[in-house]
This record gives sequence, C-alpha cells and structure tokens, in this order.
Amino acid sequence: MKVGVLAVQGDFEAHAQMLARLGTEPRFVRRPVDLEGLDALVLPGGESTTHLKFLTEEGLLEGIRELAGRGGAIFGTCAGAILLAREVRNPPQASLGLADIVVARNAYGRQVASEVRCGTSRLKPEPLEMVFIRAPIIEHTGPGVEVLAESEGRSVLVRQGRILAATFHPELTADATVHEYFLKLAGRRCGVGLEPAATRS
Repeated sequence: MKVGVLAVQGDFEAHAQMLARLGTEPRFVRRPVDLEGLDALVLPGGESTTHLKFLTEEGLLEGIRELAGRGGAIFGTCAGAILLAREVRNPPQASLGLADIVVARNAYGRQVASEVRCGTSRLKPEPLEMVFIRAPIIEHTGPGVEVLAESEGRSVLVRQGRILAATFHPELTADATVHEYFLKLAGRRCGVGLEPAATRS
C-alpha cells in the first residue's frame, strides 16, 4: 500500500513518523507526479489558505480529486479537514468538496494556540487524546457522514466513504489509533477488510 503525505507546511513530518511506526513508508507529495500510484493521501495541518494556494499553483487540486475518484483514501487533519469540506465559513474559501461537511475556520479564535482534551470515539473503548491547535469546528454533517469521535458535544472525527477528517492532530500524540484506522480504511482498496465502526466493539 502506497501512502502519501502532502509536504507543504505544518506537521507533515509527524504524520510520516506515525505512518512509519505502523509499517508504512510514506511518500512526501509536492508535485502532481508524486500522486501517481498512491492508494492514500494525508492532508496535514498548517494554514488552509496557504495549502489551497499551493495546491492550486502546483496543479494538485485535480490530482487529489482524481485520487479520491478512483477509490483512494484521504485523511485531513485541522487545515486538511477544512480542505476536504463541502463548505467553508468564517471566512468562506474554496475547498476540495470531498466530504459533505460544513466547517468554520478559526472557530475558537485566532489566539487560541493549543488545547489537549480527551473525547469519546467509536474506534476504541478508552478515551481518545486530542490535540487542538487553532482548530476549526464541524458545524454540519451530511446524511452520508459517520461521526467517529466527539469532544464537548461536537463532531471532531468524521468519515464519508474513504474520506476521513479530524479537527484535531492525532499525529501529535503517542496514540496511533486514528492513523491505524486510516490505513485500514485505505486497505479496502488493496483487498484488506475493515468493518464499519458502528459494528465494532
């Protein structure tokens, strides 16, 4: 299984290290050619407007949409989740539109640097550690979106098909649960099964 990590800014190296811990050799993605042959892609945190400008200028937007269209898995964290959303607010901006969610940027205020919380998830019985850094808020989820984790009454990890979006940074914790789930999700394309979260204990 070939997994890429968009390497523009933000914590892409932390994602790569987490994926390597799980036995995957990630490929850093900076050009359209880097998407060739990938089964999955991680869109890390950072500044979503900077990411969007880079993706547009380098011609990566359509390549990412094509990856999703051919069944590839895509995981966005924080800014990456903003890029995946159908609609972005506060302020509005363009996006990939791959997940039927509405996301509000800078929802906690620009000056909130970081916060660590524990929340409930459908991935494991124990609380999931979540690191929020200038986190967006998922204001709405469409009927085809499955909520996998919540914190303070809000959806913070959602899935639609092979698209996974988190408003927090799982790569900044020692817990590989979310990345492991993503690799299993991506593995469906490679013949590796994954039960729906709702049916797992």
